[in-house]
Amino acid sequence: MKKGKKVLAGLSVLALCASLTAPALASNSPNGNLYNENQVYSVNGYTDYAEMVKRLQQIEANSQGRVALEIVGQSNKGRDIYQARVGTGDKVVLIESEIHGNENTGTEAILSMLQYLGSSNSPEAKKIREEITLVTLPKMNPDASELDRRGNDMSWEEVVEDFPQLADAAGPAWNYYNNRILQDRDYNGRPGFDVNRDFNPDLNYVPQASDFPGNSSKAGWYITPESQTVRDVYKSLQAEFGDVNVFIDLHHQGQYYVEGTDDIVTMSLSADFVPDPNKPEGAKYAQYADNYNFEFSKQLNLAAYNALQSLGENSPFNNITLYSQNLDLPGTALGSFALNGSGTVLFEVRGQSHSLGQKKKGQLVKAVETGLYGIINGVVDGSVEQLNPAEYDNIPLTSYSPGI
Repeated sequence: MKKGKKVLAGLSVLALCASLTAPALASNSPNGNLYNENQVYSVNGYTDYAEMVKRLQQIEANSQGRVALEIVGQSNKGRDIYQARVGTGDKVVLIESEIHGNENTGTEAILSMLQYLGSSNSPEAKKIREEITLVTLPKMNPDASELDRRGNDMSWEEVVEDFPQLADAAGPAWNYYNNRILQDRDYNGRPGFDVNRDFNPDLNYVPQASDFPGNSSKAGWYITPESQTVRDVYKSLQAEFGDVNVFIDLHHQGQYYVEGTDDIVTMSLSADFVPDPNKPEGAKYAQYADNYNFEFSKQLNLAAYNALQSLGENSPFNNITLYSQNLDLPGTALGSFALNGSGTVLFEVRGQSHSLGQKKKGQLVKAVETGLYGIINGVVDGSVEQLNPAEYDNIPLTSYSPGI
């Protein structure tokens, strides 16, 4: 880490996947400056829930049986949560998007991939369908997506109604958004939870009052129907295949910079969500030591990074960095599933709806697709396992501020 640089490696764990307001600074980056606090940003160019459902149904209908669409759960407000699956291979790749409802590009990338893999007869598409089973959960927090906000639409009182044993808890879960404004969205009178803190590496965990309110370095509880749905999909894939080889979570972040430059980050990647159970700092996760495969997660991230780098030095897709490292976030889907043996990848593209809207939509969706195909093709042909995990640490770090 370079002296004098304020680097995201020191970022509070509370800020993971959250948008932080950044100053509107001039930049020579090919990405251009991002945020204007006086502007209201439109998100009409993104696919809303009803449009997504219609699109998924069309993709399935036109896929000649290649894409299977299934309702796997409901949100707290009763919206169906969809799983779209394509491929018949033994290697399982699970991808989810919009666990935070104001982070939209992942859904667009998933829909594009499903369209291609469901309809194309290209050698690439055929090979992917033969070698992997791709399982996607697009817009898996639909209530939040419809409200264009981070948290779901659920009160603590509803949680206690679902889990009466929590009536004696010391207080609501620490990830409860209530009586506040967050990311320009008002939770007063319409509270919700950060679903991406509601996971637990114990996939059979039952909520206990003594585990509340908890904190970011402790596991979650599966108190939201959205996290329960993802957990149940994961368990069903384990039962069917033995392992979920790869889990990818598609997110957005604030405006950051490639360390040592004034280049605005297009996307950050990460394989690091909990301390290694095989090392002293990860001793509290020792029961998961035999499952955890940090080296494979690094290789998967490298596959995404290399695919984006291959587009050229002067491409905006070149501004790819590592997200904050040395985290301890077992309540995230990525942390929980990493401890259960999945190779894990975090995508964090720049800007959320309140700070970017649909600006740069095409570029950012292309970045997500490129990274995803880098991973998928690497898993398909086995080349991902030939990558040197040590090169993960050579990916540039992320900085709050521009600087040379």
